[in-house]
Amino acid sequence: MALRVAILASGNGTNFEALTKAFQAGNIPGQEVLLFANHHDAPVLARAKRLGVPAECFTVKECGSKEAYEQRLLKLLKKYQVDFILLAGYLRIVGPAILAAYPEKIINLHPALLPKYPGLDSIERAYRAGEKYTGVTVHFIDQELDHGPVIAQEKVVINPDDTLETLTERVHETEHRLFPKAVSQVLAAELAKEKQK
Repeated sequence: MALRVAILASGNGTNFEALTKAFQAGNIPGQEVLLFANHHDAPVLARAKRLGVPAECFTVKECGSKEAYEQRLLKLLKKYQVDFILLAGYLRIVGPAILAAYPEKIINLHPALLPKYPGLDSIERAYRAGEKYTGVTVHFIDQELDHGPVIAQEKVVINPDDTLETLTERVHETEHRLFPKAVSQVLAAELAKEKQK
């Protein structure tokens, strides 16, 4: 039984691409069945096309309300028979209907060592605060923003000569390595559980 995985993204899609390449190389024990983007101009849609991943896109505005958007997205996930959801730069809070349908099945990537620096601009905030290090967190989500059981964390040292750009680049490199590895561990554990049933 292959676990079916959807990736939700809002922007450029570098983490989507890192995950997709890991799926395609057989490094993640699952099947990537869908990319969903919530902006029609998101560059991640072109990446999905280039990488041969089925992509769907609609906005809250098109749906008329947050609730209608959430219900339409839930229907889409059910249509693709999705087992797990990966949030790769998805800049919307996941609402209660999807959380209830996928408990401990939604994995987020955050560019900070949570609980420090939740929310937006985490790398810049850590840099401006003069921190000695920041990092990357992969975690299951819950009702709170950037909160929930941690799956994996990795530190990224902030060097004295770092610019925001060089630090951001290193954080992204860490994300591209850590996210696929953490997802692989979660899906492997889920498959082992399924086999025991």
